[in-house]
Amino acid sequence: MAIALRRFMNKSNKSPFDEMLLDGNAVRSIYQSYSSWLKDNPYQQLESKRAEAELLFRRVGITFNVYGETAGSERLIPFDIVPRILDAKEWKLLSDGAIQRVKALNMFLHDIYHKKEIIQSGKVPASILRNSQYRPEMHGVDVPNEIYAHIAGVDLVRTGENQFYVLEDNLRTPSGVSYMLENRKMMMRLFPELFRRYSIAPMEHYPQVLLNNLRAVAQPGVQEPTVVLLTPGAYNSAYFEHAFIAQQMGVELVEGQDLFVRSNAVYMRTTEGPKRVDVIYRRIDDDFIDPLTFRPDSLLGVPGLLNVYRNGGVTLANAVGTGVADDKATYIHVPEMIRFYLGEEPILSNVPTYELSKPDDLKYVLEHLAELVVKEVQGSGGYGMLVGPSSSKKEVEEFRLRILANPSNYIAQPTLALSTCPTLVENGIAPRHVDLRPFVLSGKTVSLVPGALCRVALKEGSLVVNSSQGGGTKDTWVLK
Repeated sequence: MAIALRRFMNKSNKSPFDEMLLDGNAVRSIYQSYSSWLKDNPYQQLESKRAEAELLFRRVGITFNVYGETAGSERLIPFDIVPRILDAKEWKLLSDGAIQRVKALNMFLHDIYHKKEIIQSGKVPASILRNSQYRPEMHGVDVPNEIYAHIAGVDLVRTGENQFYVLEDNLRTPSGVSYMLENRKMMMRLFPELFRRYSIAPMEHYPQVLLNNLRAVAQPGVQEPTVVLLTPGAYNSAYFEHAFIAQQMGVELVEGQDLFVRSNAVYMRTTEGPKRVDVIYRRIDDDFIDPLTFRPDSLLGVPGLLNVYRNGGVTLANAVGTGVADDKATYIHVPEMIRFYLGEEPILSNVPTYELSKPDDLKYVLEHLAELVVKEVQGSGGYGMLVGPSSSKKEVEEFRLRILANPSNYIAQPTLALSTCPTLVENGIAPRHVDLRPFVLSGKTVSLVPGALCRVALKEGSLVVNSSQGGGTKDTWVLK
């Protein structure tokens, strides 16, 4: 493992792949038309458009909450007006790989809550059943169409021509699709001439595709399923997204207090009396969804909901217990899942990863801590991680003690040379590191709309793209 990773690090430590420019500063073919347009638009004009976008986003209320900050928790995610452009061939590679991955993850989830064949085969360790996100309450529960992750976000990074890697899988309550859709609306409003110049695949139909898929997983025999979106409420960091998606799908946005259980069914309180609910797109974590089963102090969920779900009286999307499949300790085994369940080789590779529960891997990581990225297996949002090359000696040594206290709580990966994309900054247009999160929808079929959330690290040299850590977003153009 150590030898293979060293080879990977040597290969990825070269200059970052530039999405727009070839070696020698020649412009890639897919960016040539946009590059010409850029030259005809001075910085002041672009900056004026960026300010207009910020004003419009504030009026719409596109903000997110930052927990633990005292200087005002609501924040606007910075929006960069320079798009990321992918051609049809690149998109096919990404979409085929993401679909393959989500299919295997859904099969894995069904398996570990039923026969556990992949564990019996020795391909995945039994320790995965001790993961805190594994829910024994789901053992033997048959979910409609055997779909657990109805909405999945697959985080991808690029290091070279047709070299894409999966950084992590998001299967619990993946967020960010509202920014993907709003970014496109904003670009079409600010730069309509660009959409005449480019043949850009549309993605505005995402809400309808999602709604159709949610209806498709209702209980058998239901002709006109009622779908609702369950939110923790206005103080949740992603509340704007919850309200936005519900409005775009044309479904009710509800909180736990709006629902109740009766006779193995879930009902919504309305001004016309109780109305039965068939599918709940829930944006509440497992622990808070039913106080009778999980946390008794939760005021966010619906008492008795899990029993109705287990008995087939309602469908939850995503399913309870999906978190075990997007844990970073599980991520290591996804390529083997693809081989085991689908009999195929992975289209998209994982980033080579050290398991710190293994003595040899732990030894190597501790010796090279300043060169690696170390993550908590259940961490998210850029928290609970160490980016060795950009950390001080003190930070590295403090993190070393955290690892030694609980090695199995961490994985480590080489520091990738994430690709860069032209970005509007204070001094003009400059390269900044980016990643990509396409959203895979499973229902009648498994599919993606041609677009994704592109996150950008706005600080020069930074590799952390998370909005909570100072990152911004871009529109993603997939060329027809």
